Amino acid sequence: MPNTPPKKKSRRYFLLGALGVTGALTVGWGLMPPRQRQEGRVALPVANGEVALNGWIKISRDGTVTVAMHRSEMGQGVHTALPMLVAEELDVPLSMVRIMQAPIDKIYGNVSMLADGLPFHPDDNGLVKRSAQWLTSKVARELGLMVTGGSSSVKDAWGPMREAGATARAMLVAAAAQQWKVPDAECQTNAGVVSHANGKRTTYGELVEAAVHSNPGTISLRQPAQFKLIGTPQPRRDSAAKVDGSAIFGLDVRPPGMVYAAVRMSPTIGGSVGQFVDGAIRAMPGVLQVVDFSTAAGGVAGVAVIAKSFWQAQLGVKALPLDWVAGPHAALKTADVFADLVAKLESEPGYVYYSAGDMALAGKAVKTLQVEYRAPLLAHAAMEPINCTAQVREGKVTLWASTQVPSIALAVAARVAGVDKEQVTVHVTYLGGGFGRRLEIDMVAQAVAIALAAEGAPVQVIWSREEDTTHDMYRPAALARFSAAFDGAGQVIGFDCKSASGSITQQVLKRTFGLPSGGPDKTTVEGEFDLPYAFPNQRIAHVIAPTPVPIGYWRSVGHSHNAFFTEGFIDEIALAAGKDEVVFRRELLKNHPRHLAVLNAALAKAGAAPAGHAHGVALHQSFGSIVAQVAEVSIKARTIHVHRVVCAVDCGIAVNPNLIAQQMESAVIFGLSAALFGEITLENGQVQEDNFSNYPVVRMHQAPLVETVIIASTDAPQGIGEPGVPPIAPAVANAVFKLTGTRLRSLPLRLG
Repeated sequence: MPNTPPKKKSRRYFLLGALGVTGALTVGWGLMPPRQRQEGRVALPVANGEVALNGWIKISRDGTVTVAMHRSEMGQGVHTALPMLVAEELDVPLSMVRIMQAPIDKIYGNVSMLADGLPFHPDDNGLVKRSAQWLTSKVARELGLMVTGGSSSVKDAWGPMREAGATARAMLVAAAAQQWKVPDAECQTNAGVVSHANGKRTTYGELVEAAVHSNPGTISLRQPAQFKLIGTPQPRRDSAAKVDGSAIFGLDVRPPGMVYAAVRMSPTIGGSVGQFVDGAIRAMPGVLQVVDFSTAAGGVAGVAVIAKSFWQAQLGVKALPLDWVAGPHAALKTADVFADLVAKLESEPGYVYYSAGDMALAGKAVKTLQVEYRAPLLAHAAMEPINCTAQVREGKVTLWASTQVPSIALAVAARVAGVDKEQVTVHVTYLGGGFGRRLEIDMVAQAVAIALAAEGAPVQVIWSREEDTTHDMYRPAALARFSAAFDGAGQVIGFDCKSASGSITQQVLKRTFGLPSGGPDKTTVEGEFDLPYAFPNQRIAHVIAPTPVPIGYWRSVGHSHNAFFTEGFIDEIALAAGKDEVVFRRELLKNHPRHLAVLNAALAKAGAAPAGHAHGVALHQSFGSIVAQVAEVSIKARTIHVHRVVCAVDCGIAVNPNLIAQQMESAVIFGLSAALFGEITLENGQVQEDNFSNYPVVRMHQAPLVETVIIASTDAPQGIGEPGVPPIAPAVANAVFKLTGTRLRSLPLRLG
C-alpha cells in the first residue's frame, strides 16, 4: 500500500491534557493561539515503507520510530531528552526511537525562548504579563525561528513533542480498535504493541499504514504520576559516537571534491582590507584562489585563501602581504570602554525595569552602603573553532554547519548567494560547543561568499584559534552600582541598583536582521531586576551604552555577570546588617519557598567546610530554574583554589536526571573559567588575547568536584543548560572574603 500523507489535524478536535499538569481541555487545533505545531507545510519525507503520522513522527513497518530533531546538539543532551518526550507519550522504549534532522519549517520554531525574553518580574502573574506572553508566543509561532538557545529546548518541546507522541499513539490505537471492532478505550499499549483483553495484539509497525487514516477521539497527555520514562536517568545517546570518533562535527564533514579555506580578518575593530598583491600566493603549492570576502559577507573585513588542504590554505593566508586600514576605533582600549560606562551611568537616568515601595523612604536611613561591581568582556572559547562548509553550484546552496540557528543560516545563505530560500539545504552537524557563539551567522555568510569563488566545489572555511578568539561576539563589559539603606534596627529599607553595559539584542537585531536598534533590553538587567529577595523598597535601572565592540549572547547572558554583582552585594548587605549571610537570605525568602528549599538543600549537602577552607553561598534564578551553589575554597600563595561545589537545582520536572547533573557540572566549569581567568582586553582597537595561553580555561587538575542535588517537582520543565553558570562566581568570591577579608568586586577574581 503506498504511503499516504496524513490528514491535517487542524480539522480535528482533540481532547488534550494541558502539558501534563492540569486536567484535560477541549480545544480545536485551528482555534489555538498560537497556531498548531503538529503539521508543517509538507509531511515528513518517508522511504522504505515509513509512514508519517504528523510533523514530528514517522514509523516504519518494523516498528522503528523516527523523530524530527529540531534542536542542535552541542553537548546539552537534546538528542536524548527530546526523544524521551515522544517515547513517553507514544509508549515505546527509547531504544526504538531514532532521530532525523527536522526540515526547516515554522512548526519547529522556538516559541518559549521569545516569550521568556519579555521583561516581567517572575513574581508578576498579572493580566498584562499573560497577555504579552500570549501575543509574543503567537508572533513567535508565525516567525518560526529554529533556534537552540535560551535553555529552552525541553521547555519549548514539552508541549508539541508530547502532543505529537500522544496523537500518534491514539491514531494507532484507533486503527487497532477498528480492525478488532472494539472501543478504543478497551485497547492498551506497551512497548510499541497494542493489545486487547481478548488476547489480540499487534505492533505499531503492522498498524501504521491503517493508522494514518484513523480518526481518534480522545487524546490526553500523561500526568507526572503516570510517567514511565520521563524522570528516569537514561544514558546519553550520542556518547558512543563521540567516544569512537564516528560523530560528525562541523570540522568532520567531507563532501566529495571539498577544498579548504583559511581566513585572516582585520585585527582592528571596524578596520578594512587595504590593497594587496596575491600573485605569489596563488603560485604556492595547492593554492586555488584568494578571495576578499569583506563586501559580500557583510561582516568583519577579511581575506581567504582557498587551497587543496587546510595546511596549504593556512600557509597561504599567513604569507599574504596585507595592508589593513585601521578604521575609526584604532585607539580604543579597555579603559575607554569602562570610562564610557561610568560616564553613561553618571549622566543618564536609565530605564527602570523594576520598582517597588517608595524609595523616598530610604532617605530616612541611619546607615547606607554603596559599592560598585565590574565585569569584563569575555570570549566564548568553544573547543571547536568557528567553521562552516558551503557549496554553491547550479543555482543551489548546500551548507554543512554546526549552527544553533539553521533557519536563519538558510536565509543568510540565500541572501549572500542571491538565490531563493528553497534553493538552500542546511545540514546541521554536532556542535563542538555553542555557548551562544553559534547563534551568530557571520561564519555562514563568509563561507557562502568564499564558496561563490570556488567554481562549484564545496569549501570548508576554518578559523584558526587566533582568528576565533580575536573576532568573537563578546559578552559585554558591565558596571553596576548598588546602594542599600538601613534603619536603626539594621533592617534594609532601600535597595537600589543602576547598571550600564552594551545591548546584545540591539546589536544582534541590526547585524542579523538589519533591524533598527533601540529600546530597552531585558538581557542587560536580568539577574538584577528579577530578584526573589523581599526588600520593601527597590529600584533597578539600566543604561545602555552603545559600543563598537561586537557583543553577543554568552552562556546565561546577563545573568552571568549580574548574579556576581547581586549575590556579592547580598553578602555585603548581610555583613553591614550584622547577620550571617545564610540567615539573612532565609529571612528575605519567606515568600519564596521554592528558593528557600533549594538553598537549604545545597547547604545540607555541603555540610561544614574543612579546616583551612571556607564555604561561599550564592542563589540565583535564571531561565525559569532556581540554583543554589556552595563553593568550597582555599587560598594558597594568593591563588584561589576551588575544591568542591554543591549545586542544588529546581528546574521543574527532571526529564533526565543524568543530563541535569551533567549540565550543572559543565556550567560550573564554564562559569569558573570566567570567574578565575576570563578577560578580553583591548589595546589600539585590537583584542590582545588570542589563544588558551593568554585566555585560559579551567584545566582538569583545577576542576572541582561537583555534586548535584535535584529538587523533586511536578511543574513543567524549565531551562537547565545555562542556570548553573551564574551562581559560581559569587559563591567563590563570597568564600574568598571569608578567608581573606578582601571583597573582590571585579572579575576575574584576583588576589594581589
